[in-house]
Amino acid sequence: MVSNRSDWRAEHEDILREVGNIGAGHAASALSALLGEEVKISVTSARMCAFNEIADAVGGDEVVAAGIYLRMTGDVHGNMLLMLSLPSAKQLLRRLLPGQQETLEFNELEISALAEVGNILGGSYMNAIGTLTHLTLTQSVPAVAIDMAAAILDIGILSAGEVCDEAILIDTVISQGKFDVQGHFFLLPDPDSLTTLLCALGWCT
Repeated sequence: MVSNRSDWRAEHEDILREVGNIGAGHAASALSALLGEEVKISVTSARMCAFNEIADAVGGDEVVAAGIYLRMTGDVHGNMLLMLSLPSAKQLLRRLLPGQQETLEFNELEISALAEVGNILGGSYMNAIGTLTHLTLTQSVPAVAIDMAAAILDIGILSAGEVCDEAILIDTVISQGKFDVQGHFFLLPDPDSLTTLLCALGWCT
């Protein structure tokens, strides 16, 4: 049985931060190899948040953002979503694709680059959870959407079926030299997988 949320919410933020830090370390190594220069990823916060707070991370339901969506399967099923504001997405692409002519629209190469970042971050955080919980987890091929935040949730999350009313949020900053990009990574376990995940993290009575 999962303990009362109000009791463990603050108490176990250090566990979520550990997940974030382990995942960020692996993701930084992978991005550094991809770019050929050092990349640092830091976790600024890690917590549980309400589902309706997801769009708020990038400024609200009607703000256009970049969303990279992955499906998690295995011992736990759920959705993973990396949300980036458009300025953050463009800044990241400048570092990933130097010399690429910037336009208002996102071209195929840019979409592919964002998908690879989502793939790296999603896989790194998922592997961190697996390391800490000994759960076996796999991820799908990433899908990218550039749309209003509410539409990204409708397409990528709500269309997958029933969802929990809470998500694990890991706020990250990707740093390369003097350039920083802030991203918001969300893990939303399916309702029938939530207890399995929380208990594996030590949140059961």
